[in-house]
Amino acid sequence: MSARLKVILTRRLPDSVETRMRELFDAELNLDDHAMGKDELKAAVARADVLVPTITDVIDAEVIEAAGDRLRLIANFGAGVDHIDIAAAAARKIIVSNTPGVLAEDTADMAMALILAVRRRLIEGAALMSQGDFAGWTPTAMLGRRLWGSRLGIVGMGRIGQALARRAKAFGMQVHYHNRHRLNVGLEEELGATYWDSLEAMLPRMDVVSLNCPATPETYHLMSAERLALMKPDAVLINTARGEVVDEAALVAALDRRALAGAGLDVYEHEPAVNPGLVNRPEVVLMPHMASATQESREDMGERVILNIKTLENGHRPPDRLLPPMA
Repeated sequence: MSARLKVILTRRLPDSVETRMRELFDAELNLDDHAMGKDELKAAVARADVLVPTITDVIDAEVIEAAGDRLRLIANFGAGVDHIDIAAAAARKIIVSNTPGVLAEDTADMAMALILAVRRRLIEGAALMSQGDFAGWTPTAMLGRRLWGSRLGIVGMGRIGQALARRAKAFGMQVHYHNRHRLNVGLEEELGATYWDSLEAMLPRMDVVSLNCPATPETYHLMSAERLALMKPDAVLINTARGEVVDEAALVAALDRRALAGAGLDVYEHEPAVNPGLVNRPEVVLMPHMASATQESREDMGERVILNIKTLENGHRPPDRLLPPMA
């Protein structure tokens, strides 16, 4: 009988996932759930067959260079892999996989929740009640903005963007989108979505802009000061993608001069740090990177990780294998 694969998990995962890992593999758990430093990550890749990192682990070229000959797979727990040097891994013939497709519905839920929270001032209203300051209904109190008939511009129309479009359509919003590639006509009709080839042309027409694109060199500070300035003063920005897609300093400046009506953020440019200019603003709703934080999604992510590892163990290509970007 061959030895079981040595699988090292960098963070705590749901109990059901860790139980399955220990049943199937020689799994080494991170029982106190501390964030591993670079030296620990180097030690892990030096003795593992499979490393299971998360988005908080920086698996750069230096870490990958420390890998032992037995490391065959970096099975990322999560869809985003901008924290992993895929090219460096490929150079060492180490496969990198992720967990696509299991986060779309939950992330779209969070984006829709942020749209509602910012446009309808839900956090402000809840705070007023918890502080005992509700003095009764008046015609002008806590006025927000209607969702029905408003224009939503989705930046990035992959699985998450499409899931958000379906929710927005149900709320009576007009769905618009900008994407590297246009969707087919049938899908556009199903979603009721209008395509804009130019992001700069779309932004000035939208009441809500939701970022649902991946973090790549091309999308770094996609929402720059110049693009934020194109948005309407009564528009809001929603980000459930990656923090670095937004120039946070420029966002704060736009809010300060009331060039934007508000923002709803679940991710941050220098996470876990949050720009102080975004904190304690009534027009800004901040969430602690919890868009995918449902029991179901985390268990589904774990099952995708296990599927990738088992497929490799059985001598086949992991279904979620990632290729390095083209030079």
